[in-house]
Amino acid sequence: MDREAWRAAAHGSQRVGNDCATELNCGHRWTWTDPSSKTKEVIFSMAEEGSVKMFLRGRPVPMLIPEELVPTYSLDTRSELPSHRFKLDWVYGYRGRDCRANLYLLPTGEIVYFVASVAVLYSVEEQRQRHYLGHNDDIKCLAVHPDMVTIATGQVAGTTKEGKPLPPHVRIWDSVSLSTLHVLGLGVFDRAVCCVGFSKSNGGNLLCAVDESNDHVLSVWDWAKETKVVDVKCSNEAVLVATFHPTDPTVLITCGKSHVYFWNLEGGSLSKRQGLFEKYEKPKYVLCVTFLEGGDVVTGDSGGNLYVWGKGGNRITQAVLGAHDGGVFGLCALRDGTLVSGGGRDRRVVLWGSDYSKLQEVEVPEDFGPVRTVAEGRGDTLYVGTTRNSILQGSVHTGFSLLVQGHMEELWGLATHPSRAQFVTCGQDKLVHLWSVESHQPLWSRTIEDPARSAGFHPSGSVLAIGTVTGRWLLLDTETHDLVAIHTDGNEQISVVSFSPDGAYLAVGSHDNLVYVYTVDQGGRKVSRLGKCSGHSSFITHLDWAQDSSCFVTNSGDYEILYWDSSTCKQITTAETVRNVEWATATCVLGFGVFGIWSEGADGTDINAVARSHDGKLLASADDFGKVHLFSYPCCQPRALSHKYGGHSSHVTNVAFLWDDSMALTTGGKDTSVLQWRVV
Repeated sequence: MDREAWRAAAHGSQRVGNDCATELNCGHRWTWTDPSSKTKEVIFSMAEEGSVKMFLRGRPVPMLIPEELVPTYSLDTRSELPSHRFKLDWVYGYRGRDCRANLYLLPTGEIVYFVASVAVLYSVEEQRQRHYLGHNDDIKCLAVHPDMVTIATGQVAGTTKEGKPLPPHVRIWDSVSLSTLHVLGLGVFDRAVCCVGFSKSNGGNLLCAVDESNDHVLSVWDWAKETKVVDVKCSNEAVLVATFHPTDPTVLITCGKSHVYFWNLEGGSLSKRQGLFEKYEKPKYVLCVTFLEGGDVVTGDSGGNLYVWGKGGNRITQAVLGAHDGGVFGLCALRDGTLVSGGGRDRRVVLWGSDYSKLQEVEVPEDFGPVRTVAEGRGDTLYVGTTRNSILQGSVHTGFSLLVQGHMEELWGLATHPSRAQFVTCGQDKLVHLWSVESHQPLWSRTIEDPARSAGFHPSGSVLAIGTVTGRWLLLDTETHDLVAIHTDGNEQISVVSFSPDGAYLAVGSHDNLVYVYTVDQGGRKVSRLGKCSGHSSFITHLDWAQDSSCFVTNSGDYEILYWDSSTCKQITTAETVRNVEWATATCVLGFGVFGIWSEGADGTDINAVARSHDGKLLASADDFGKVHLFSYPCCQPRALSHKYGGHSSHVTNVAFLWDDSMALTTGGKDTSVLQWRVV
């Protein structure tokens, strides 16, 4: 966005040029470097007229100091850590879209699964979650030890904030204490660990793992000693499963794109035999594998077939052709000797007798998508993970109901209800969910026509605005989730929709550099276009209303702060008019009350969202490095101190406090998760 010049709010409509080097000498300065070099250094200086100037990538961002602070304000004052902290309370979502065999019941009654970089232990009976937070990037695979306490999880490669690589590795941890026992493979695995499995019969002292290098290297580890026993190139095609045979500690099985291999582990080396399909058509993918009581191996494939491989052999002894219409995504051998399979395209869960006759089947509701994995629960209960990132609970006799709801694609839209323990999320998957913080379930879900990007509640709470990526935005009734109205402003992404505190206006900020202002009647149900605010030279990113609804402030993609009169849609160019405004919210990432969030070396795109608590004491930020920060508010000292929290794996896209400040919520971009943080 290298334009010659841009507006600077503190100086009205006066243009400020890019050669600002001399301006740094007009007062106190933090760090000296030539701003025109587009440096990553964030620089602060005291400017004239009671403002602080911050330079982001060489762009000056003047920020007004409220009148009461001007006489005493100094850039040298040290910030204080906030008196409160966040504690991860609940994780919404599950990763079933591209991961498999990642859902198990533990003896504690908890189911264990993962999303983002969190392994979740969810007690359905007690409606309680615990979280293993040892990983620093996306978890891709999970295995449970035969002792049913020890768990292995493998993760992808990541990068630190400073750009240093975070190597993929396996973490072995205790599911009771949540303590990390061992870390395997730092510097050994390439790209990601996509499969892990414990040996079953020899005390479970071995672990196999497959990485996502070109050769998909299969390695076996003595995990308690953290030493690698052997490794071998597995396949240059995708490997989807790696597992030990339950009764023979020397046999491993891997399967994936056009292969199933039976490996023999002897004398520190691995030899393989290919599974022979002989008279049967070779499937494009072998998708899943399980073991029957007598030691037979059963595979499910992309052709919808079940093949039984006799114990110790690599030949098919029995076939159930066309068991499913489309791929067989999940297999689970039950305690009573029967077998359950889960279908992709047909979404069926089928129970098979010991002679492979079909005993019963049930279809998973279409909204939840194809079956990804099946796990046995207590009694005849089954847990089903789906490719639409949901977990269901039920049985083949009774059918299935929703246990964990997830989004499926990148997630940006988040808003909290003005007076209830509810919040809304919306994303690229065109889904809008209104959630209850208490039940951790959607009160309702609705599919809309376009990918969604932003959300905002009317102060009454009865109407919800949703902005999409196409320039369309909708009003929904929060009780009935009916469509109240649909409007279009421009044809670009609507990055912010925000009602004024008095409910009389709605501001719609677009990527076309404009803010469209509407007058609002009938509790948010009737809107009419008042005008548009034109003056930004880049896309609108954030917007905050004044407490009295008389004006609002906007940030744009080129780090500009502009102020607007809501009744006329005209830009306010006199600093004194807005210097002492009390802002109803603090969601703008640029401004005097929040500039301490910008760390050393920050790029102006590193922080995606901020939110102030309703009592005005805390400020939370969401950044590109998977971190959530908690600051004291106001946050107006350079590089303010914060508490820092992980759990998300990709960029954290949004953050908001509940109306009573008891919780905060954050959304992950590509990790599709929502994390709920208790304020303690």
